[in-house]
Amino acid sequence: MTADRPSSLPDVTRPTLPPARRRVSLRRIRVRHWKGARSVTSDIPHLREVHVMATTPAGRPADGELHYPAGSLVLLAGIPGAGKSTLLDRLYGLSGDERHPVRAGEARVIDSRQSRNWWARYLGPLPPRARIPIVHTTHVVRIARALLGGHGVVAHTRGTWPHILYGFAWLARRVGSEVHLILLDVDPATARAGQLARGRVVTDATFARHCRRWRVLMDQARDGAVPPAAGVTVLGRPDADMLRAIRFDERPTASRSR
Repeated sequence: MTADRPSSLPDVTRPTLPPARRRVSLRRIRVRHWKGARSVTSDIPHLREVHVMATTPAGRPADGELHYPAGSLVLLAGIPGAGKSTLLDRLYGLSGDERHPVRAGEARVIDSRQSRNWWARYLGPLPPRARIPIVHTTHVVRIARALLGGHGVVAHTRGTWPHILYGFAWLARRVGSEVHLILLDVDPATARAGQLARGRVVTDATFARHCRRWRVLMDQARDGAVPPAAGVTVLGRPDADMLRAIRFDERPTASRSR
């Protein structure tokens, strides 16, 4: 491969280059080959930062890891049944029975199941529709508390409620942090099968509403406009299956000693 300037924007949803990580930024697109010393840059205006995990012909992530600044809030988003909890289980060894956020070094792993499990002993008699607002509020409060505590956070979210994203972004700015999105993009049939497998199936109307909102979010991601996130990573199911770790940079020594 030569270092000639590309004539057009690559297809960010279906990478075809050798193992690479792609970054689309406000002023340029950079394709970096980890096994080579060459890089390609091209001026492309009006694009927000979007990361797409490049794949090999077998569909594997380029390096199997995603890295974020220390103290960032990383929201793992997808429609119900997309595999968000399954991915967290595999990456962090969760059992699904936890009632509290899980420590992973200096980071905190927060799944909505933890709040649901905590409330189960108190809200058992209530119908699911009445439990959802209580569980969701607890989940959001736990994320906010961990972020205010200066921790890096990896958290489960459906990602289809813009006001939640803006609220987290506002809070992150207050503590000098950032919000990053990992979008698990699977087709509705696969997500529906995931719901059946886990034994929790949302109604047709609710699922259709989430799918409509998700398509809007994905269109924004492909266009490079996903406010208010500082960065976005789109993963298909093959990429998600090959992801090995989500890591946070170490804080400067002076910051850790305070």
